[in-house]
Amino acid sequence: MLKYSISRLAQAVLVVCVMSFILFVVIGLMPGDPLEAMFEGNPSMTPELMAQMRELYGVDQPLVVRYGNWVAAAVQGDLGYSSLYFRPVFAVLLPAMLQTAKLLGLTLLFSVPLAMILGTLAARKPNGFIDSVIGVFSFAAISLPNFWVALLLIILFSVNLGWFPASGTPLSNDVSFWVKLQHMVLPVTVMVMFHVGPLIRYVRASMIETLSADFVRTARAKGLTEKAVLVRHALRNALIPMVTALALGFGHLFSGALVIETIFGMFGMGKMIFDAISNVDFNLALIGLLLAIIVVLISNFIADLAYAVLDPRITL
Repeated sequence: MLKYSISRLAQAVLVVCVMSFILFVVIGLMPGDPLEAMFEGNPSMTPELMAQMRELYGVDQPLVVRYGNWVAAAVQGDLGYSSLYFRPVFAVLLPAMLQTAKLLGLTLLFSVPLAMILGTLAARKPNGFIDSVIGVFSFAAISLPNFWVALLLIILFSVNLGWFPASGTPLSNDVSFWVKLQHMVLPVTVMVMFHVGPLIRYVRASMIETLSADFVRTARAKGLTEKAVLVRHALRNALIPMVTALALGFGHLFSGALVIETIFGMFGMGKMIFDAISNVDFNLALIGLLLAIIVVLISNFIADLAYAVLDPRITL
């Protein structure tokens, strides 16, 4: 298990190194440079002074040299300065990371158990009434656009009923935990609906296949209760496809957070990356995209470990 984990972790580190170089080159080839925002609107900025500034910040150097300087600074903890927010990148990045972590964490906390329960109920009697109802729900969750569902929930629960705030973030940090939780209800609900549909289909299909296996029939022949057969024997073997769906769908979930964060006015990673790219904030865009890649790699690494736990043959 340890050797397997080290091997997968080494592969992830290699991918981060390669992707950091690719992102640096792609962002470096974008029109303009990181100092243009400082030059715009400054009548005293002459072409000679602009050239001196570019030389001072190393913007005029080749991309490979600039990448080496960036890596050396990043290793020492210097992630650069945000030209959009006029603050260090880390100071902008930290609250956005916490906001997105709360949103994604609550989404997974509710969507994974819900998918396991509904998928298992649907698989017990395929094509029955319960399976049909759950199938309609999962199909609707997959098909409906998340931005449309978000706007519909805002109109219904915020404007008409007044049960929950329309914003995902309170205007003031000096509020109670209950108020913060109320602001998270609608964004998390939309994200759960956006994420749970495919998981239900994966669990249902895998459970139907597992329930027809010989070891399940043997467990029932031994006199085990239906709950023990489903939870202790069938569900564990049926979880591997869902773990795969979770790992592969994490990037999709992360991109879906961009839309939800924008609609509900939440400053998270998706909104931050979008604003950084739109306003040519190279440092912030680079670190934000690289961090998104690292998060996806971490989710895949955790999925690899989950495979090994669910099926020890994988480590061999």
